[in-house]
Amino acid sequence: EIYTLSLHDALPISASAVVSVIKLPGLALSLALRPRFKEAGAMVTLYIDADACPVKDEVYKVALRYQAPVFVVSNSWIRVPTLKLVTPVVVEQGPDVADDWIAERADPASIVITADIPLADRVLKAGGQAIHPTGRAFTADNIGSARASRGIGEHLRSMGEVTGGPKAFTPADRSKFLQALDAAVVKAKRRA
Repeated sequence: EIYTLSLHDALPISASAVVSVIKLPGLALSLALRPRFKEAGAMVTLYIDADACPVKDEVYKVALRYQAPVFVVSNSWIRVPTLKLVTPVVVEQGPDVADDWIAERADPASIVITADIPLADRVLKAGGQAIHPTGRAFTADNIGSARASRGIGEHLRSMGEVTGGPKAFTPADRSKFLQALDAAVVKAKRRA
């Protein structure tokens, strides 16, 4: 089944967006319709900024261990395991549409997996946690320097400078990510 939600009608957001949520379980539907899930004892919810995310399988493993729902948010269909806890969310094409969907729902019980620094900043401001796929946790202490480094890189690229791009993803990064995600879930459960 495919449920199509018009976020413009259902949620107080600034731009109109249509989201297709595939095989949406009841709990996932209730979470997806709420811009922020802030009930007492709210469960930890994982959000994957899924386009080009190399650690989706690791997120699914941790989600199963802690029975935490996962939203796999992307601009196009992505194959996900057929688990009740995992819900693919396909948003409209466009810059930052997936980021906006995630940021609208971020709260202290949220953990967002993303390499997108502006999204990580928005999640932190909402009280959630953000983790880079290499296992580096974004924090209030390091997000400012990450944003500054990103700005410098964008400026250099706009001047024609070749900056080389990110380092290759390694098995050590995958291991570090699993440890960081596990620690983030434990921290979020303590907060909830």
